[in-house]
Amino acid sequence: MIEYSEKQKGVSLMLLEQFDSCKQAVINPTDTTEKIDGIPKVAITCFAKETFYRLLDELNSEKIAEISMANMKLPVYRADYKGKEFVLYLSDVGAPACVGVLEDVYAMGVEKVIMFGTCGVLDSSIEDCSVIIPNAAMRDEGTSFHYMPAGDEILVNPRYTDDFQEILRRYSCRYTVGKVWTTDGFYRETREKVRIRKSQGCICVDMECSAAAAAAQFREKELFQFFYAADNLDHEKWDRRSLSNGDNLVQKDRVAALAMELALKIS
Repeated sequence: MIEYSEKQKGVSLMLLEQFDSCKQAVINPTDTTEKIDGIPKVAITCFAKETFYRLLDELNSEKIAEISMANMKLPVYRADYKGKEFVLYLSDVGAPACVGVLEDVYAMGVEKVIMFGTCGVLDSSIEDCSVIIPNAAMRDEGTSFHYMPAGDEILVNPRYTDDFQEILRRYSCRYTVGKVWTTDGFYRETREKVRIRKSQGCICVDMECSAAAAAAQFREKELFQFFYAADNLDHEKWDRRSLSNGDNLVQKDRVAALAMELALKIS
């Protein structure tokens, strides 16, 4: 059972409603990140380092920049795929970190980003490592509320879904389209919350989708997101399936190749 305090009952949570549409903040991405002349306009990013570096090893690539964070540095690469150049970078996990890096990449001059990563499934019929295309996301995180007015959901992937589906059909890949539940608290995905999100139409859960979508819309940039199914929450006991970075790498390589094919198509 979900509990609310007496103060919360019937009272708006005002902090989440204090959206400011002003594009200029005290600190802006352009204050910390320089634009790169001639940078490719399309970028591909994922969250799993094994998958990312396996993809990078297959391509002719060079490091062109570095995103500095408090506890790590994320290199940014220029890579050639089938005669065209793209940006490749590794996203940090979690909505605030993911969006911070996305902001920096846009500030470098990238206009379109393809982002892919794992998700937990709320429908056990969705096969391990199969593709999921989100068309909406529930905003159970805090970051998106700084990029758009308060609300429960956000539209995801307004462009390129048809293009990606055509690629998936060409390569005979199974896929599912549906709503994702984005949450910051992955250790607080309780049975009751899973039940409620399923009743609201969610088929999977992730940690970044709604926030990244809001940031892209706010900056008037393009972003296409998709998942490959990992752990199963639609079970009496949690089933991690291929959640670990090192699991089922060949199948995950194929998912990365699908992202590159989409980049080629929309470039």
